[in-house]
Amino acid sequence: MSEDEDSEEVAAQTPTEEEMVEPTIEEQLAEAIIRAEKAEAEITYRDADIVNLRRRSAADRAELLKFAGYNLSGRILPVLDNLDKALEAAEDGPLADGVRLTRENLLDAFQTEGLNPIEVGSKFDPNTMEAITTLPASEEYPDGTVIDTLESGWMYKDRVLRPARVVVAKE
Repeated sequence: MSEDEDSEEVAAQTPTEEEMVEPTIEEQLAEAIIRAEKAEAEITYRDADIVNLRRRSAADRAELLKFAGYNLSGRILPVLDNLDKALEAAEDGPLADGVRLTRENLLDAFQTEGLNPIEVGSKFDPNTMEAITTLPASEEYPDGTVIDTLESGWMYKDRVLRPARVVVAKE
């Protein structure tokens, strides 16, 4: 390609003075209004995002406060289990009375904080119980019936802290 052809091609790509007419005031105003509307919409979306973020954050904080004692309660449950074992092995006397009183105080503190034992009924509930083993069903214990409780279960407010560990009849 020659220099003349290149200069003609460049000249063809550059707008002429007629093509470079400035937009009218009305066109500029319309363009400014469109940009302003887009900016307002974006601000509205961002404001809504901020409100939603604050709402989620407040709900998360409330949830954390509600279940703040969950882990501590789980670590203290074995202490209660050990007190129960000590009471089973202890002979009546002042030591057994002291252990019994300690256990009752601990239970009162648990209940004050929202920790309650899971009531084991006759029917197996997989939401609050864990089947450790199964035994064949019989007339006395039909399919799905709890035969024995091996370890008590506990709820912390509305969450299962430790499921009740049970023996279940199964066909």
